[in-house]
Amino acid sequence: MSKTASITGGSAFRFGLLLLAMPLLLWLFLLVILPHMDLFLVSMRERISYGKYEFSLINYIEFFAEPLYWNTYVRTAVMSIFATILTLVIGFPVSYYIAKVMRGKGKNALFLMCLIPFWVSELVRTFGWMILLRESGVISNFLQWAGIADGPVEMLYNDAAIMVGLVYTSMLFMVVPLVSVLDSLDDSLIEAGYDLGGNAFTVTRDIVIPHAMPGIASGCIVVFMLTLGNYLTPNLLGGKDSLWFTEQIYTQFITRFNWESGSAFGFLLLILSSAIVWIGLKLSKQTLSETVG
Repeated sequence: MSKTASITGGSAFRFGLLLLAMPLLLWLFLLVILPHMDLFLVSMRERISYGKYEFSLINYIEFFAEPLYWNTYVRTAVMSIFATILTLVIGFPVSYYIAKVMRGKGKNALFLMCLIPFWVSELVRTFGWMILLRESGVISNFLQWAGIADGPVEMLYNDAAIMVGLVYTSMLFMVVPLVSVLDSLDDSLIEAGYDLGGNAFTVTRDIVIPHAMPGIASGCIVVFMLTLGNYLTPNLLGGKDSLWFTEQIYTQFITRFNWESGSAFGFLLLILSSAIVWIGLKLSKQTLSETVG
């Protein structure tokens, strides 16, 4: 009797767990797995005539045969990696200061200041940078007023402007996981490091960074994925010559109505992001479960 009740209870528990997981499973299948499967199938066909297609690798062949596509692909990957590294370099000291230096209301206020810019849309934040960096913008007028520049200074439509926008729009996604993981670091470990003769550099290298590595990996993955797939910021701050790969995907889908090539480009971007994230996890000696956890 007890054995039967145990089996029944176990079945009910598994059924309840399945019901709880069903919304997530449906979300993953309908909005992630199924669209990517369709994306791949569309990318593997060639349009012969209106409404007629055949299986072909022509979309991928055209990508590798066209230098513009290939160069834009590599450029986007390199700039996304650089933006991720720059976001980490800026975000780590800020996160450490919030987590380990500030106390009480000051800590909450500083963290809130990091959140406030993200209360508005990315479009508004990007336009804010355009107002600051344009030829008739705030910074240009200040440089002229201070006598540093003789005339208007145009700081838009270049790689530096794109990098500023990418780092700014991604900073919160680096700071939040870093603050969370650094909060769990026992202060006595840092004090012990200094008591044993360590300095700021060695304590950071041997104690702080190893403890923060899951947060570093998590933040870098999120920032890199967001940066690689960003369309708005590079397009507005970099102008028509931004050469960002998402712009090529948009052009194929919307401007040329070439869904086959657009799907191939999108699938190649997925492969690129997955490969770089996998390499990053291997280099940092982290697992995906540790990073997510």
